[in-house]
Amino acid sequence: MSELLHTALYDLHVELGAKMVPFAGYAMPVQYPMGVMQEHLHTRAKAGLFDVSHMGQVIVQGDSYDAAALALETLIPVDILGLGSDRQRYGFFTNDAGGMMDDLMLANRGDHVFVVVNAACKAADIAHMQANLTGVTVTEITDRALLALQGPAAETVLAALDPKAAEMRFMDVATLTLAGVECWVSRSGYTGEDGYEISAPAANATALAKQLLAHEDVAPIGLGARDSLRLEGGLCLYGHDIDTQTTPTTAALNWAIQKVRRTGGDRAGGFPGADTILAELAGGATTKRVGLLPQGRAPMREGIALFADETGATPIGTITSGGFGPTVGGPVAMGYLPTDLASNGTTVYGELRGKRLPLTVAPMPFTPANFKR
Repeated sequence: MSELLHTALYDLHVELGAKMVPFAGYAMPVQYPMGVMQEHLHTRAKAGLFDVSHMGQVIVQGDSYDAAALALETLIPVDILGLGSDRQRYGFFTNDAGGMMDDLMLANRGDHVFVVVNAACKAADIAHMQANLTGVTVTEITDRALLALQGPAAETVLAALDPKAAEMRFMDVATLTLAGVECWVSRSGYTGEDGYEISAPAANATALAKQLLAHEDVAPIGLGARDSLRLEGGLCLYGHDIDTQTTPTTAALNWAIQKVRRTGGDRAGGFPGADTILAELAGGATTKRVGLLPQGRAPMREGIALFADETGATPIGTITSGGFGPTVGGPVAMGYLPTDLASNGTTVYGELRGKRLPLTVAPMPFTPANFKR
């Protein structure tokens, strides 16, 4: 662990009895004494506090917000220019083949775009922006921590520190005063629950975390439950469910590419891989990311081959994420199938320990989202 990077909350994790593991170059808590199952269920029922400080926080600034937005649109196929003030949007960097180099969050902060990127990709993402964006500055923010407060009690907990938290809608961003310090807050998260992501000065992060944890409804949550929560929510994990070989259409992320970037007008296309992506948006892709429910009790995990029947020799797809869904009460998975086999209700087979076991293609999310609209 001494060779790994530490977040500002590392000592607090150890104090709370966390099991620390290597993740994206950092020592991160995978679980606390409560255990993954109970951490998952606590987040769904009350509120969980996650340390996500390993993520990259970046400011892209030009002469105006519009200048920064238009620059970023040369790398990202979403409508950044049209994003309202103090609003956030999901997006992704694409490569020349239409594959996704990373997925990310973008926020309009008035005079700049605030970008949050994945930990494992942040060095490459920042280098990519610095090398390919003109007329803007790209600055990584290294003196701030990032916390996520997720669950149905999150609003009550955060509004006790700053009442303006209760006024925020899903994907709003705001500057709030929490535990006496200025924080950049979005009403968003990675669990399918209502909640917030909080960028706080690193020097004040432990004090803020302790104040949040002092609330009877808040418990610390590790990476194990974070993964099971996002899987039940049907949310992609970069490097597993999406990667440089996956286009937005095959990943069922068409919804993230707004009409203004698709057809007509001077802002349609103009991003890496546009020919491939726009052709798939118009005509469909040959494969598609789908939800899968194993019909037995055994979880089917990443890498398991999928077959059209019990005897076929050639795999037709692969599971990219899978495990037990504590809220669902059974195993859940997602993966890729040929489009003609991707309809809900279709039965396919996964090869587990030498046996072909059935799975049913199912809609995602596996548990209803509780975002505040």
